[in-house]
Amino acid sequence: MGSPNDWDLMKPAADALEALGVASDVRVISAHRTPARHHDYVVGAADAGIEIFICGAGFAAHLAGVTAALTRLPVLGVPLDSSALDGIDALLATVQMPGGIPVATFGIGKAGAKNAGLFAGAILARSDVSVAKALEEYRAAQTAAVPETPF
Repeated sequence: MGSPNDWDLMKPAADALEALGVASDVRVISAHRTPARHHDYVVGAADAGIEIFICGAGFAAHLAGVTAALTRLPVLGVPLDSSALDGIDALLATVQMPGGIPVATFGIGKAGAKNAGLFAGAILARSDVSVAKALEEYRAAQTAAVPETPF
């Protein structure tokens, strides 16, 4: 996240991971305002056991791209609707990465954050049976919550 104010927009990612039983390490890091903090955290992440990054950023939204440039770990980018352009600027900055520096980009705002959390869970589920089971249960409960008729 680029600022503490973005927490409300990114909380659905942490909530989705928690629902799947996946521990997360939530940080406020800005590619522009805390570049040394960002660099140190990203380059040490794999050794610290971090497997995936979920980066939420608004405005110029360079956090996911700069993160991807520094690591081999998967980077999931969530454009945040925290600017006068309602996140369209962040979406374009996140999705238009140069070839060779991939960032998986999700929808703008809270829905994108939730989907990024669930997608991270799906990646982890490939090698973690407990996460796979939790993801199956999550999706089954989601399906069961949809009524067959509107009345």
